[in-house]
Amino acid sequence: MSEIRERKDYSNGPLCLSGRGVTKVFGLGDNRTVAVDHVDFDFHEGEFVSIVGESGSGKTTLSKMLLGLMTPTEGEILFEGKPRDISTGKKRKEYWKGIQAIFQDPFASYNVFHKIDSVLLDCIHLRGGKNLSKKQKVEMMTEACSFVNLKFSELTNKYPFELSGGQMQRLMIARIFLLKPRILLADEPTSMVDACSRATILDMLFELRRETGMTIIFITHDIGLAYYVSDTVYIMEHGRFVESGKADDVILTPQAPYTKRLISDVPKIHEVWDLSTVDLLKEDA
Repeated sequence: MSEIRERKDYSNGPLCLSGRGVTKVFGLGDNRTVAVDHVDFDFHEGEFVSIVGESGSGKTTLSKMLLGLMTPTEGEILFEGKPRDISTGKKRKEYWKGIQAIFQDPFASYNVFHKIDSVLLDCIHLRGGKNLSKKQKVEMMTEACSFVNLKFSELTNKYPFELSGGQMQRLMIARIFLLKPRILLADEPTSMVDACSRATILDMLFELRRETGMTIIFITHDIGLAYYVSDTVYIMEHGRFVESGKADDVILTPQAPYTKRLISDVPKIHEVWDLSTVDLLKEDA
């Protein structure tokens, strides 16, 4: 996967998604929780961006706001340089043509009552292919499955739960191949699959970006993986971005104490592991 290490500077390129003061607050009064706290960001066309943080840092809440699944309490999100308008179902559907997602849990990403054919046909219809012939639709589904090393002839009339976790994640990428959105938000897409499937999925994401020029926003807790795949990295702690910039700058010369701790927590097989930052569960004697 040598292509993954070829980082580029997209900072002067066209913007596809931006945010100013984006905030999400849950609850009121004493029960008030600030999940995302006045964050600013600029994601550029074709860029591979990672948002890195531990559980509870706010990165998943932010991703839901980016997708339009959750409304910000404060702040503004801009899509292609203009304030995003998803105030109606029609406008939201139009927005989703430009941004799609792959989620962490492949088993929770599908309607258990819908067969694989229906999953892929929905993508074709969303892209305006409802009136295509059956033959054309089958050809498109076959091509999409082939892109992720699956055979449509072996999947037709099956349900997603009949596949392995890795196959279901690849099917999610086949959906993206059909939809060809401007932006792909990948929320921990490799955390529930084995190492071999993880490498395969990353290869497919990079091939998608190479073919379509899409922006990929990669949500992860794994700072090592973020460095491996990213052009740009945002580090998130307690709802705020504590550091951001080019991957080499953020990871190799970190400034924020939180970034330094994340890096120090990555085990190195050639060194003695330092477990001083880990809370160990001690059994009673």
